Amino acid sequence: MAPKIEARGIGKVYLSSGGREVVALEPTDLSVEPGEFVCLVGPSGCGKSTILFIIAGLLEPTSGSVAVDGSPIAGPDPDRGVVFQPDATFPWMSVADNVAFGPTMRGLPAADVRGRVARYLSLVGLGGKGGLLPRELSGGMRKRVDVARAFANEPQVLLMDEPFGALDAMTKEHLQDELLRLWEAERKTVLFVTHDLEEALYLGTRIVVMSRDPNAIRTQKTVDLPRPREPLLRTEPRFQELRRELWLELGGGGDEVDLLPAGITA
Repeated sequence: MAPKIEARGIGKVYLSSGGREVVALEPTDLSVEPGEFVCLVGPSGCGKSTILFIIAGLLEPTSGSVAVDGSPIAGPDPDRGVVFQPDATFPWMSVADNVAFGPTMRGLPAADVRGRVARYLSLVGLGGKGGLLPRELSGGMRKRVDVARAFANEPQVLLMDEPFGALDAMTKEHLQDELLRLWEAERKTVLFVTHDLEEALYLGTRIVVMSRDPNAIRTQKTVDLPRPREPLLRTEPRFQELRRELWLELGGGGDEVDLLPAGITA
């Protein structure tokens, strides 16, 4: 099977205000198969988001190339949906209009748009909330709108940059479950950036571990945990064993990478 995403030798170098080269990403290869849920983890500043932005077409690499379904990326495309950490809802639009925005811009018939809005609001637990404005929702509910909006556009690839990073622990876990339900139903190809090892293990089919200095991929690990994933999986010995292995790969806990839970020793 041909990869859905194929990145070859992508790197990114910036020039500082003093004219010095700053390497954000060393030349890196990454392949993602159709229907995979790949999580990128690593310390802050290691190039995780740089890879995602290059694949999204929002950032041009200094070196290398990226293709989706064999076609080179030339810029942003609705077939690559992006969900960021900050709230991206349009505050002047209702929840339903936010979710309808992408399909409407793509010229879909009104009846199809309404069907997508109803389907995805229901799937993220916001059925009946379509008439509300974003300011009438909690932060977690607005993030559900972001996720529903991304899925409603029916992209082939979903790119998520720490989408739940600003939420409290309980809300974050609920949204992880909502996202997994959507993914299980549609099996879109997902690339998910996080610094939370537990989140990566709970969501991912494969985890790509990045290092800093050099900013590059360090190792990759297939997640051999059963599906569908259930909340109590986080307490299982195999889950904690994998978490420990990843933690050690990151040098015993890099900056801003979540450490082992209390009671778990290295």
